Amino acid sequence: MTRFVFLFTFSFIFSCFSFSKNVEKPKLVVAIVVDQMRYDFLENLSNRFSENGFNRLINEGYNCKNNFFNYVPTVTGPGHSSISTGSTPMTHGIVGNNWYDREKSKSVYCTDDSNYDNIGGDDYSGNKSPNNLLVETFADINKYYNPDAKTISVGIKDRGSILMGGKNADAAYWYYGKEKAQWITSTYYMQKLPSWVEKFNMEDNLEKYLEEWVPLYEISTYENYEADNNNFEKLFKGKDDSAFPYDIKSLMKHNDCFDMIKETPYGNEMTTDFAMEAVINEDLGKRGVTDVLTISYSSTDYVGHSFGVASVETQDTYIRLDKEIEKLLLFLDNELGEDQYTLFLTGDHGVLEIPAFLSNNGVDAMSISEKDMTIEVIKKLENVLKVNVKSIISDIDNNQIYLNNNAIDRLALRKNVVIDEIIKILNSFDFISNAYSSNYILNSKNLDGYQKLIQNGFLEKRSGDIALVLKPNVIFYDGKGTTHGSGYNYDTHVPLIFFGFGIKNGQTEKITEIPDIAPTISKILGQKMKNSTGTLLDFIFD
Repeated sequence: MTRFVFLFTFSFIFSCFSFSKNVEKPKLVVAIVVDQMRYDFLENLSNRFSENGFNRLINEGYNCKNNFFNYVPTVTGPGHSSISTGSTPMTHGIVGNNWYDREKSKSVYCTDDSNYDNIGGDDYSGNKSPNNLLVETFADINKYYNPDAKTISVGIKDRGSILMGGKNADAAYWYYGKEKAQWITSTYYMQKLPSWVEKFNMEDNLEKYLEEWVPLYEISTYENYEADNNNFEKLFKGKDDSAFPYDIKSLMKHNDCFDMIKETPYGNEMTTDFAMEAVINEDLGKRGVTDVLTISYSSTDYVGHSFGVASVETQDTYIRLDKEIEKLLLFLDNELGEDQYTLFLTGDHGVLEIPAFLSNNGVDAMSISEKDMTIEVIKKLENVLKVNVKSIISDIDNNQIYLNNNAIDRLALRKNVVIDEIIKILNSFDFISNAYSSNYILNSKNLDGYQKLIQNGFLEKRSGDIALVLKPNVIFYDGKGTTHGSGYNYDTHVPLIFFGFGIKNGQTEKITEIPDIAPTISKILGQKMKNSTGTLLDFIFD
């Protein structure tokens, strides 16, 4: 019922204003988010891409070459939410993939919602909704103006799909592969999967995504890559090295069954095919109103975490994704007509190269255990306060420390003193650049640099009591591989390309930011987003 109240309320509000009904509009808006795509991937691999995939978008569209996230943490949930809403976590509320809920005294996941049941999958994978999102997406605004418009969201990760579609998406689908391969949803959207989804989920159809993974080209032709078998990359269970080939059918029984698909380029192929089926079966772009299709490609993230920036696996995944982009564009041309749809492509965050690899090549880089750091903080804090404070930290998430207020009161301590002492301890570690209290972040005016990134990503009710900044090339990560989340360029600089209807050909070196995307798309549709904090990029228009 919540989603319908939301739709009615905003439909009424928007009906009180006068809008232009005569603006020429595209048949379909296609939003593509590539999970963990750094901007330099576009340039470094351009000679391996065809002229009809990424290079077509660049050559025929408008390339914003200096596009950045303007907040931290740079992770998937906040990334997709900021793209779709044109705002930052301090406004849209998705402050991380997870955050600590003080009222519930536990960590919560950004799309979990026990009020809804799974349609396919299991309880853990399917009890989801966008209700933690506090503002509307550009797709929501489109439906307020045009109630007959459809929004369909597709992504391997539930958060990548759900948070792009918004409160009033007709459907959001994500992938579940623990027991069998299937695309699923929740009762927030529907009571039963459409027949076309059930047909797509048939085992015979999904069998083709279990191919052996070998490089698309001879390994010797891949440039600037780390040796295929090395000690920096994650090992799949059941395999003794990190070298090609990867026998998916053999390995899947050791690696969460059909979930193995998402950790290979074939997860992206499956996502493209599913998205195209959505266009066909939902008649997207063919019903006299502008529909919205969002596609989140997540296999790049799974591969990137495991193998790193310089791996053959990552290069091969992006070369194969280029072919998926080519396939999708050709499909849209044939279904809707060239220049009849507006498309944008961006990333939800970047990534740091594997620190062990960087360190081996003379760069000052390291992975830190968050658990070990917490133990050391508690030990040093006890030495200062002379009391047992083992329960004083409730959680650490998004490089933020959540304190246990009950424990502080029970120990008759003053919270501001505890915060000051922890900040002193954090600043004594050689891998930490700085630490700040929530009071400083929330109440300071005219912050800039990294402090401003923290402020833009901070919401008092959901964020921590202390925010810490790791030094460049340092991550919290256990085991092999790498991660992201910082405010440094390797995590914040991602592609942004607009293409198709209403978009002129060109490029800019101007700084653009992720929240600029949604209001710009809304402008193409003759609409306006009232909660967006982004800037309209009017220089991209024909």
